[in-house]
Amino acid sequence: MRKLTIIGAGFAGLTAAITAAEAGARVTVYEAHRAPGGRARTAEGPYRTNEGPHALYNGGPHWTWLTRRGLVRKEDIATLPPAELLRFRLHQDGALRRVPPLGLLRLARRAPEQAPVDVDFHTWARGLVGERAARQAAAYSAVALFHHDPGALSARFVQERLHRAAALPPEAQYLRGGWGALIERMVARAWEAGVRIETSARVDTLPADGGGPVVVATALPAAARLLGDPSLTWESGRTVLFDLALRTRKGDPFVVSDLDAPGWIERFTAQDPSLAPAGQQLIQAQLPVGPDAAKADGVAHAERLLDLAFPGWRERTVWRREAVSQGRTGAVDRPGTTWRDRPAVDRGDGVYLVGDQVAAPGVLSEVSFTSAIEAVSLAMKSETLDLKRA
Repeated sequence: MRKLTIIGAGFAGLTAAITAAEAGARVTVYEAHRAPGGRARTAEGPYRTNEGPHALYNGGPHWTWLTRRGLVRKEDIATLPPAELLRFRLHQDGALRRVPPLGLLRLARRAPEQAPVDVDFHTWARGLVGERAARQAAAYSAVALFHHDPGALSARFVQERLHRAAALPPEAQYLRGGWGALIERMVARAWEAGVRIETSARVDTLPADGGGPVVVATALPAAARLLGDPSLTWESGRTVLFDLALRTRKGDPFVVSDLDAPGWIERFTAQDPSLAPAGQQLIQAQLPVGPDAAKADGVAHAERLLDLAFPGWRERTVWRREAVSQGRTGAVDRPGTTWRDRPAVDRGDGVYLVGDQVAAPGVLSEVSFTSAIEAVSLAMKSETLDLKRA
């Protein structure tokens, strides 16, 4: 491949850029913001909050790709002290518990391939473990879904996330310093491979013919506007994000997973104290809400869980931030659909679409990675055919 243009320098765009450059292409990346990263950026300042991804699942395809290139090294993984695992709490029937329900554990052990595509998760799970455990399992799976009603989604789709989110030993790995540290290493790797990255460079139209293949690595709504294709849509979640810095108190839980309604609170300084100033701890929560719910509903949900799990948290608060994430948490598949039904990577005429809502397999950021690799592979094949014809 002679030349490749990439629009967007998030995780997917940088993955595509590095892959193409390593294959010998001349790559130019255009990023609208002043810094690369997209939703994989980590906030600057004393509280190193992640704006998008938190965990990197070591069972995913990107793990090998990143580790082979030295982009994720052993010392980059924030290790959770064993004592913190004992501080994992589950909110059930209005109280905090230490032991997961047996029905949830039984269901989580099932391989995703055993779940049907064309049946909703709640109906399928209810037939196996009963009504109560099915609802609890659906709520627990929301940690990897960011959706207010996981039970209404495809059983195969939800089961894959439940199975991996509940795996032992845990697949979830946390990058020391947040995802921003990984993005910095990916940018450096791209520069070393000869990639040209132009920041503060918003692209409103596709490059003229003759400029080589184009990879569009933006959010799906932005891609739809750029390509003039309103059909580029797919359902995603709507989630209230609640970030909190508290003065440290011994005995605070590591995680609170709500089994009564989808919601997750995590103390990220448990594994990486560098995310907040000394003597403080950083807590990030995600509370999925329905399309008609207000941000205040999600905040109230978080505060109820905090009241139970973090004694005196209001008096200990030194910083807080609230936001709503709309359609920015990856694709969700309804019954009867799979990742293959999402917007295709190959858009024709040398244009390729990548990101976390396109037709590529995986969980969370794995979709962005897989689609980026697929886009470069398709572009290279297309260029090879064009050269042979010439």
